Amino acid sequence: MFKILLIDRCHYTRMGLEMWINHSGLFPSPVLVTGLNNLFLAREHILQWKPTLVIADLQGFTSDIQHIQQLSSLMSASETVPFVLLQSDEQPETSAFMNTFPLWASLAKKTSLEVLAQTINEVLASQEISEPAVVATPLLTRQEEKVLTLWMDGASNQKIASKLSIHGKTVYTYKRNIRMKLHMDTRYSPFLSLP
Repeated sequence: MFKILLIDRCHYTRMGLEMWINHSGLFPSPVLVTGLNNLFLAREHILQWKPTLVIADLQGFTSDIQHIQQLSSLMSASETVPFVLLQSDEQPETSAFMNTFPLWASLAKKTSLEVLAQTINEVLASQEISEPAVVATPLLTRQEEKVLTLWMDGASNQKIASKLSIHGKTVYTYKRNIRMKLHMDTRYSPFLSLP
């Protein structure tokens, strides 16, 4: 089974690509797709889940300094994984440092699905099939991902609780579980400059 990680800030693009890859029938082997909108979590997925391919639209992350630091860490973690970068026409280079990292392909966001499918098939043909997964579980639950996103945006426990309609103590529990799953040393780990 091949594992593909999609990274994009836009929920609709992520979900659309995920649905298309899962249901197109264009790929020779079963494919498991996970979509993320968080660079810190994407880095952890690459290190622990070990995807066969990473497809990313990183333009939405380049406007924030915090994301620039996480982007560098993400690219360092994915040096051994085939990486397909999707770029808009307005910004042909997502950032200056992208040139220093090896990319399998750099495609325009307007590229047809046939070309994207061909690129994905080329990557999958060059990779060994990973062990068949009986049950593939994500690193964090959807609710934990929501808590982590709000936490990294600087929201207090009370604000996270009200936004997600949960109790404040539940937020504390979610944060503890996230720290344990991601092997964070302290509660400030998501905000520190990653190596």
